[in-house]
Amino acid sequence: MIHIFDVDYTLIRKSTAYYFLLEAVVQKRISLKQLGNLPLDWLRYKFGAIHFDFIEKAVSHMAGIDESAIDEVAENCFEHRLRYNIYQEAERLIRQIQDEGGEAVLATSSFYNLIRPLERFLGVKESIASRLEFENGKTTGRIDGKALFGANKKEAVEEWLKKRSITLQDLCFYSDSYTDIPLLSAVGRPVAVNPDRFLRRKACQDNWCILQFRELPSRSDRSRLF
Repeated sequence: MIHIFDVDYTLIRKSTAYYFLLEAVVQKRISLKQLGNLPLDWLRYKFGAIHFDFIEKAVSHMAGIDESAIDEVAENCFEHRLRYNIYQEAERLIRQIQDEGGEAVLATSSFYNLIRPLERFLGVKESIASRLEFENGKTTGRIDGKALFGANKKEAVEEWLKKRSITLQDLCFYSDSYTDIPLLSAVGRPVAVNPDRFLRRKACQDNWCILQFRELPSRSDRSRLF
C-alpha cells in the first residue's frame, strides 16, 4: 500500500505558505501588499466558507519574483522555521513506512518550490504539488496547471496513479482538512489527522481512523517558536 500525506496541519503545525510568507516578509522579498486577501481567506477556510480560487488570486500578486529568490527563501524557511514545526509522530511514521519498504508520497496544494526542502529532509522521492508558473526565471503571477486544492487534488492523485497502474484502493491517505474529503472518500484507507471539525464529523460517521499528532521538537531544539 502506498501512503500519501497531506502536508499543511497534517505533517506540520501550520501551513507551509504561512512559514514561507513569514520568512519572505522578514527578508523583504515579499511585501505585505503582495499577501492580498490571504488573512481573510484563511478565516473563510477555518469556517468552511473558502473560495476555492483563493490560491490563484493570491499568486496573482506575486508576479515578477525570481525563482532563485523563492528557492532561497524556501530553504531559509525550512532551516529557521518549518523543520522545528514538523510533528514528530508524522516523521516517525514516514520513516517507519520507508524502513519497512513502503512508499510515502506528499500530496499538497502548497507549491513544489516550498516543499522541496521538506521532501528532501524526509527522504520522500515524489510529491504531488501545485506548481508556480515561471517565465524567463520569474513568476508570471499564474499557476502552472491547477492549484491542487479540494477536488483538484483528487484528480492529480488519480493522474499520478494512472501512470503507475495503481488504484485508489491501494492508497492510504492522511489529511487534516474537510477540503480533502473527496480523496479521503475514494481511497482504500482514509486517515484523518488532527481533523478540523468538519472532517472529524465525517470521519466519525464513516468510521475512519483518526490520529492526533501533537509532539514537536523540544523547545531547546527550536530556534524560533512560530
